[in-house]
Amino acid sequence: MHLENVIPHTRPIASLTDVARFAKVSNATVSRVINNSDKVVPETRDLVHKAMVKLGYKPNRVARRLRQKGGVRHLLGLIIPDIQNPFFAELARGVEDVAYAHKFAVMLCNSDENLKKEEFYIEVLQSESVDGIILPPISECDLVVLKLIKSGLPVVTVDRSLTHGAMDKVEVDNRRGAFEAVDHLIKLGHRRIGLIAGRMNVSTSRERRLGYEDAMMEHKLPVQPEYIRGGDFKQASGRAMTEELLELSPPPTALFVLNNLMTVGALEAIHRRKLRIPHDIAVIGFDDLPWAEALDPPLTVVRQPAYEVGRAAAELLLRRLENPAGAVTHLKLLPKLVLRNSC
Repeated sequence: MHLENVIPHTRPIASLTDVARFAKVSNATVSRVINNSDKVVPETRDLVHKAMVKLGYKPNRVARRLRQKGGVRHLLGLIIPDIQNPFFAELARGVEDVAYAHKFAVMLCNSDENLKKEEFYIEVLQSESVDGIILPPISECDLVVLKLIKSGLPVVTVDRSLTHGAMDKVEVDNRRGAFEAVDHLIKLGHRRIGLIAGRMNVSTSRERRLGYEDAMMEHKLPVQPEYIRGGDFKQASGRAMTEELLELSPPPTALFVLNNLMTVGALEAIHRRKLRIPHDIAVIGFDDLPWAEALDPPLTVVRQPAYEVGRAAAELLLRRLENPAGAVTHLKLLPKLVLRNSC
């Protein structure tokens, strides 16, 4: 069997020179049309566009960025710490929707809460000449992000913040959200409330723990360190920390878990012991889950506006590109306590 009988003939990829010849213009004129130069008259621009469509020509984005000496490349970088976390998936969607609406592409990277990976991806994004980067710092003293900010590349931090450095940021009022959750548990009669926190060098964990303590003090209840455990935002740590709390004598009657993946781990530990929610132990998680209402019982949560955080961050970054010298903007969005049947 001859190869030409099984392999379909493909049309050669058109080049910029092919377009110029077809339109009977110079290569420079085609390049100006691709880069939206105002030096090309409408009739010629229309002629070049028709030639590009006829030949199936696709401009090379990388080559275009390399040719540009300044200005906007229409490419944003987004680094998230855990691609498996539904919160960051929703945040990424918010960023992408705004970017796409303004004809920007988004390069998505996953740091895995690892400083070396974060540094690697920042270098990759810089080498790709992104216009700016959106990310949650791995810690409040993230030297890699501080170095990035000092480089002059526009940066917007989301969800988490840094203790130093001037940058645009979008956060959620974590302290208020945690206060409302624990205040609700106390009003239901709970006094031994277990807390599973994340890493304390992350602003979200610190602020949520402060909200927990605020509520206890508001009701004149002692903050008991034995009912507080520190996880790492992962499901396995939520399971392990819950096991430790349930071994206490007496164990907590309620559990407040400071992110969604750790909440899943906590539920695993509770179900393994065949404890009934909320009869044996009440549970509130920080962050909603797509399937939270399908759980038995449905899970009470502090819902964060993740999509809106992503949208706001992208809008701030685009605004920064338009006005590099503008005042720094800090946005704090409100969470919402969503009451279901787990407490």
